[in-house]
Amino acid sequence: MAQSKILYTIGKVILMPAYKLLYRYKNIGSENIPKEGGFILACNHLSFSDPVLLGLCIKRRLYFMAKIELFKNKFAGAVIRALGAFPVERGAGDGKAIKTGEDIIREGNAMTIFIEGGRSKTGELMRPRSGCALLVQQMQVPVVPACITIVGNPKHTFAKRVIHFGKPMSPEELGLTTAGDRRELKKGTSKIMDEIKKMREQDLNDYKKG
Repeated sequence: MAQSKILYTIGKVILMPAYKLLYRYKNIGSENIPKEGGFILACNHLSFSDPVLLGLCIKRRLYFMAKIELFKNKFAGAVIRALGAFPVERGAGDGKAIKTGEDIIREGNAMTIFIEGGRSKTGELMRPRSGCALLVQQMQVPVVPACITIVGNPKHTFAKRVIHFGKPMSPEELGLTTAGDRRELKKGTSKIMDEIKKMREQDLNDYKKG
């Protein structure tokens, strides 16, 4: 999948100071990101700023699924494609999106999946979807759990955020095999989400302590 390295780099340089000012974000655990090879980054989803915040916190370039409506404008579509996004049509089955994700991972890149399948309107974690575990099962690559936590006033658009990256989880740790069934997918999905929950609880507690 084509991604403009120059545009991606310039975008990070331009956006970093603005996002630091707006969100005062704190980055934890970015050393857990694999330095090479394909992997999946599984994260919760709070707002449209999430893809940018994740991209600003790690050195490797990220690829994302984005709703197809964002690509209807040719110029905007071309820009977000260059930045690593590709369209997914909700409600029509995500087979094509899964195939694109497989190709991205096979090429040794980082594929980002918002494990809840959509944005949380309350800031609380939602029920995870099995798409992430399915990719791990099929591709047999590690998944890095990540959590974006609002630690400021949740009603404030630009509340302070913590972006926390956990340690990579192997398919073996998740119990995901190429011959696995739906029960295996459900258990693997729960294990990934449990790590995200732990990070969220830790960051909320640490913030309360100051």
